[in-house]
Amino acid sequence: MTPRVLVDADACPVKEEIYKVAWRHELPVTLVSNQHLRIPPHLLLDKVVVGSGFDAADDWIAEASGPATVVVTADILLADRCIKAGATVISPSGKPFTANSIGAAVATRAIMADLRAGATAPGIGGPAPFSKADRSRFLQALDEALVRLKRLRG
Repeated sequence: MTPRVLVDADACPVKEEIYKVAWRHELPVTLVSNQHLRIPPHLLLDKVVVGSGFDAADDWIAEASGPATVVVTADILLADRCIKAGATVISPSGKPFTANSIGAAVATRAIMADLRAGATAPGIGGPAPFSKADRSRFLQALDEALVRLKRLRG
């Protein structure tokens, strides 16, 4: 099966970077969202607009994931589902989610959600703002993941 990229696209800050890397590798990209997205007209780009149901995009991505798939998402619970399906998963900041790291990420997510829900002290917020270093790290991580998949499948 040809490697492909699945993107949790609604809030993805690196769509343009994904297009460039996928075009260079001549691999298909599917952007999955709850709402209509404009994407460049290109044979390798496809979009899937799922219903507005809770986790509809996550469900579609998880079901379409497999060993020949690179998934781009910041959603830790979706990353966990995709890893279990055999996919390679990368966050938009370039951080890889792996079978070895996902358990700790899920636990940290739960702890932070609890802290934010009960926070009375300032300073407990969401993730740090997206930076140029994150974008650069993402480009490198995506390129490496696609090269590795192509080698394994080639």
